[in-house]
Amino acid sequence: MPQPSPVTPDAPTPIRTPLLTQQWLDLAFVHWAVEPALVAGLLPRGTVPDAHDGVTYVGLVAFRMHRVGWLRLPGVPYLGTFPETNVRLYSVDAHGRRGVVFRSMDASRLIPVVMGRVGFRLPYLWSRMTVRSAGDTVTYTSSRRWPGPRGAYSRITVRTGERIEEPTELEHFLTARWGMHNAFFGSASYLPNDHPRWPLHRAELLTCEESLITAAGLPAPSDAPVSVLYSPGVPVLLGRPSRPAGIPTP
Repeated sequence: MPQPSPVTPDAPTPIRTPLLTQQWLDLAFVHWAVEPALVAGLLPRGTVPDAHDGVTYVGLVAFRMHRVGWLRLPGVPYLGTFPETNVRLYSVDAHGRRGVVFRSMDASRLIPVVMGRVGFRLPYLWSRMTVRSAGDTVTYTSSRRWPGPRGAYSRITVRTGERIEEPTELEHFLTARWGMHNAFFGSASYLPNDHPRWPLHRAELLTCEESLITAAGLPAPSDAPVSVLYSPGVPVLLGRPSRPAGIPTP
């Protein structure tokens, strides 16, 4: 098992020539603790669960994707702007690079879903989705259309609270993730990202009705989430993927 790189609030390697640009806006981060052995088999070959104090996490992250663009071209206003809700796990590879692994990525635009599935082998799924704000609350809804399981759904409402001046070690661990691991033609690729420090707020989870976690092959949460956060968002650069050296998944 490699020694993971330190958790840092800033990207360890700035991206000079991005493959993609985008903004992630109005994010709700909802996390449950889980034993690493329960999720190890769901990660790409060449990665193992990343743990904090011996525990790893399942994340349900709802947000608005805004103006996805190629290279440094202006982002696309319609096709590149849509709600998205992800189920994600936490990973580390043989180089010690920490990342996330997406088990599902529900989005409301069909063309980006197809491009993500075909071009990047990402688990994008086409869903009916909304993001609505009312005062200090934000509600995210999702109902899956294709490819299935049809009807997998989520309804999340959070009430945003005070700004976090100094995130805890766990809050940094859950949000300061500077890359994504993904199975790609039988191996694992690593796609780095770069963005300003997260502006994070405490949040209260008012509603969480969902079947996305079980649809992603994970056990349904039996306890309350251990962390609920909100962020108004950040601009993001995505770099070019690279392949980590393979290590066996326990």
